[in-house]
Amino acid sequence: MGDSRMPWRNTTHDWESNVDAEHLAEVRQHPARFAPGGTVHLILEVIAYAADEAETTAAGRCIVTLHSDGSASVADNGRGTDTRYDDQGQPIKKPVMATRDLRYFDFPDAQRLPDGRPRRGMSVVVALSEWLIHTNHRRNGAWTQRYEHGLPVTDLLPVPANDATGTTVRFLADAALSTARLVSAPELVRLTLAAWPHLTVEIVDDRII
Repeated sequence: MGDSRMPWRNTTHDWESNVDAEHLAEVRQHPARFAPGGTVHLILEVIAYAADEAETTAAGRCIVTLHSDGSASVADNGRGTDTRYDDQGQPIKKPVMATRDLRYFDFPDAQRLPDGRPRRGMSVVVALSEWLIHTNHRRNGAWTQRYEHGLPVTDLLPVPANDATGTTVRFLADAALSTARLVSAPELVRLTLAAWPHLTVEIVDDRII
């Protein structure tokens, strides 16, 4: 039986591949180019996807949490990352994490994030994180998956579903960026306050400073 993903339409990512190892390696080799603002830039990359969803649904909300272990998480109330079932009944998540976003790479006029840097996509966050956990609640199920240094280290694992939908991305930036504990909550408030009119962003700082 052929790959049931073949007819799925590619809009932001190519459904035919879950991991683009060459692309991830390139990002990891050039952290200053792809995350010039360190962890703050990575957080903005994640929020941008929540903003995309909020624009589609007319309004949305996300909570950015700065955790005591140096990690950061972004949790939104959108529809959840597109996840479909193949002909064998296995869930397949849209490969937003470990493949390039087709809209933002190799385009000189790519969208700018609130820090003034070009948007590159979620794969930059995954590639430049020691670990990242993506948890996804949709109407047709809920799943989680863990990545380390860009690569998935677990399968797409089911988790208990509830009535709410949305996506949570929690990550610990690579030590090479060395800014996880230096992220400024007031700076994030300033950067996000008016950047995305359809998205309400709440900043929660759980660190001991």
